[in-house]
Amino acid sequence: MIPPVQDKLRPAAETLVASFADAKLSIATAESCTGGMIAASITDIPGSSAVFDRGFVTYSNRAKIEMLGVEPTTLEKHGAVSEAVARQMAEGALRRSTADVTIAVTGIAGPDGGSAEKPVGLVHFACADRLGVIHRKMQFSEGNRDEIRRACVATAFMLLDECLWRLSHATGEAEGTPPSSRP
Repeated sequence: MIPPVQDKLRPAAETLVASFADAKLSIATAESCTGGMIAASITDIPGSSAVFDRGFVTYSNRAKIEMLGVEPTTLEKHGAVSEAVARQMAEGALRRSTADVTIAVTGIAGPDGGSAEKPVGLVHFACADRLGVIHRKMQFSEGNRDEIRRACVATAFMLLDECLWRLSHATGEAEGTPPSSRP
């Protein structure tokens, strides 16, 4: 039996895989607080091999440095949960894969590990492609660890959709409003 929350993510994952397949573009993930959940949600979909290149699970700072090329000085200056690190994770995944679009996530899923400056539920997302990087900062104030991580997967899907729209629009292949402007 599929857990109810996971069941809610499946239609979004199916749409994402179909959209990337139609555009003939591929995805790589760079995940910290989600521990591979974005990659797993995508690869749960039949046909995802046409769009999913690889996933980097970089939970530790050492993994972020070794696998994605995050600068140690960036981690020291800003901390792992920061816009700067999310951007470097996404850019590193783009450089170290054959993907057209990458999504990175780093945050504090709880129940502990938060501080006044960086509370539980603070998550930074970055999506990189040949046009650059899009960043989003989210503060998930409700829910337990599992609910925060699932909200991260849903947010990652929305940001991937936005990057796909941006790439398609840049090449003149798409019309309409960007996903972030849709109801």
